Amino acid sequence: MIKIDSYEYYYNPEDGKYYIRKKNNGPHPLKKLKDKLNKSKDKKNKGNKGNRSDDSTNKVNKSRDKVNTANETNKSRDKVNTANETNKLYDKANAMNETNKSYDKADAVNETNKSYDKADAVNETNKSYDKADAVNETNKVDITDYPLYKMSIKNNHKHPIKVSIVMPTYNKYHQTSLSLYGLSKQTFPHAEYEVILVDDASSDNTSNILKEVDVPFKFKYIQMKQNKGRSSVRNIGINHAEGDLLIFLDGEMLAPPAFIENHYKHHVHESNLVVTGAMHYEGVYTFIMPDYNEDQVAHLKELVGRDPEYRRLYENYEQTKQHSNVPCPLVTKEDIDTNRFQRLSFPNRYFLNSGLKHFGERLEGFTLPYIAFLSGNVSVRKANLKKSGLFDETFVGYGAEDWELGYRLYKNGVQFVLDPSTVAYHQEHGISKRKVKEQWGNHYRFVNKHPHIDVLILSLEWKELPFMHIHQTLVEYNELEERFPDEYNELKHAFCTMLFRIIEYLNNGQPVTKLYDLPEGSEERMKIHQQFETLRPRGFDYLASSFEQIYYL
Repeated sequence: MIKIDSYEYYYNPEDGKYYIRKKNNGPHPLKKLKDKLNKSKDKKNKGNKGNRSDDSTNKVNKSRDKVNTANETNKSRDKVNTANETNKLYDKANAMNETNKSYDKADAVNETNKSYDKADAVNETNKSYDKADAVNETNKVDITDYPLYKMSIKNNHKHPIKVSIVMPTYNKYHQTSLSLYGLSKQTFPHAEYEVILVDDASSDNTSNILKEVDVPFKFKYIQMKQNKGRSSVRNIGINHAEGDLLIFLDGEMLAPPAFIENHYKHHVHESNLVVTGAMHYEGVYTFIMPDYNEDQVAHLKELVGRDPEYRRLYENYEQTKQHSNVPCPLVTKEDIDTNRFQRLSFPNRYFLNSGLKHFGERLEGFTLPYIAFLSGNVSVRKANLKKSGLFDETFVGYGAEDWELGYRLYKNGVQFVLDPSTVAYHQEHGISKRKVKEQWGNHYRFVNKHPHIDVLILSLEWKELPFMHIHQTLVEYNELEERFPDEYNELKHAFCTMLFRIIEYLNNGQPVTKLYDLPEGSEERMKIHQQFETLRPRGFDYLASSFEQIYYL
């Protein structure tokens, strides 16, 4: 007779059927665990009284309940186990498990893993939310209202800023939009520079730029409540700058990708520099502006011939311009990415013909290095500005406010550096009719504030003399002072007086003539003539030439 108790069921996963096999003579592994738990329970029952025995039993039951609950497929088994204290059917059910071991443990682990999976899923979701929150935090605009202006900050992260670009702008909406696009393509780490655009109360669409641009850098848009002028708005930008290095860049300047990097590399190991790309100035026509003068229109017609597409755009504009008073775009963002815009660019002949390239990158021996401080494209450490002072806000309108600050930096021993790799492209626009008057007015302020020969000498620019000639004139004047300190007093006094009066007369709208008019036969006049006659024989040719050109006006 077959003893049923000696056999057990087992499940074959390959064909999905149950079979009978002889039981293992040894005790079932789960029974061993059960017996061990019972022995442990008996020991505790002997040493403890009251509710402790119940608590222990409850703990065992709770463990069993957790396992039973975890196994969704064995609900019926759990009911049988609860009813049958002998656990026979419990053992059979366990025997059906493919591994005959730890089936319930595996289920419990699976159930636990499901919980972990859920937790991980929640964590992943939270991470996504955190990332979204971080993006929202970065992209939101922080707005602060000051008495004179309102400042809005986009991408207001907390990463340390190394470079602050201060850009003033006034009614240059179209060009400024392209300028900001160029700055978004920089090779310098985006998190390490900021752009501070100071809008000097523009009346065009410049105020729309904040919501239109998508830039990767920290962007501060400062909107003036009333027009204050270049010096004032630049100073406001400086005061809000976080970087140790400041780059002054006009709002219509289009910067190539390595622009910031090429400025920054000079200042890494030296702290007393001014670096400029403005002396290698390049112009570019990115729009056809309705207010171009005749010379600009003729120049643009010449340049569009280099590219069939630009020529087609220009010809279309020519046919419809009488019906339009708005700028016509020539250069697109794609043209900036591919450098195609350079077909509409041109070098500034004024600076290239000045001869400054002969002095090398550091302007060795050049007597007027401060003229390299042109705020359209120049960099300097903030500490140097704090030492020399910021822009003089009495300079209102166009011209000389940057030279005046450059002169103070020069007198404080700052080294000037020219670097053609820091060049930027000036997007051409109409020229204000007030520009010339503003220029002479600010130049007059400059010579009044610093009535020294190395400032007065710039008046010769009015005669359209190249800077090499002006430089050599100053070299010879300084040599005259050194070699003949007690001679040529009348001539030197007359020369400085005439230089000052050139700017004074231009500012007042007077004819520039009779700058040093002395009566015929006067003693001073005779001395000046005698001294002048000895200049060329003693080797002061440039000084004699410059003196002659303004004395006989």
